[in-house]
Amino acid sequence: MVAAAVVAGDVGADARRGRPNGPPNDDDLLMDLWHPAYIGVGSNLNDPRAQILQAFSKLSALPTTRLVLKSPLYVSRPFGPVTQPDFANAVVGLLTKLEPRALLANLRALEVTQGRPERHERWGPRIIDLDILVYGRECSDDPELRLPHPGIVERNFVLYPLADIAPDLDIPGLGRVIELKGRVTSEGIKRDEH
Repeated sequence: MVAAAVVAGDVGADARRGRPNGPPNDDDLLMDLWHPAYIGVGSNLNDPRAQILQAFSKLSALPTTRLVLKSPLYVSRPFGPVTQPDFANAVVGLLTKLEPRALLANLRALEVTQGRPERHERWGPRIIDLDILVYGRECSDDPELRLPHPGIVERNFVLYPLADIAPDLDIPGLGRVIELKGRVTSEGIKRDEH
């Protein structure tokens, strides 16, 4: 399981902050806090497997962010009423200093660089889809960024890969991933054996 960590600054970091070699203050520690975040990654257009692998690479290059866990890829039936090709899905675990909204903005920008149009059909086909599933212990009902992601408990294409990398993760208000996975069927999902 990914845990938050405080990264100690060096003497050079203290000097860059305008403090000569003093101990860090509370603001410095908050700025240096790494937050665990889990991101759902999906695609069902333009070679979905390649799109997922490209997203992994781009996620690892986000500012003040480290990609620390990658699930295997899964193939799943589409969710929702739109007829479309099967999806490739995965989940990554990040440690990030980005706040939730900044992380979301970076994910949206990454989607655009991979060719996803800004306006798209709900539950429709997509080149790439990046969703913040969990961000630390954050809970939010903001319509732009609901945390944890509201669809986690009903989506096997999220729970199966998430259980591969963080089975003991306690999702705020929902429970442990391995227990949530036990409540969904494996119908329509299989591990990609490539």
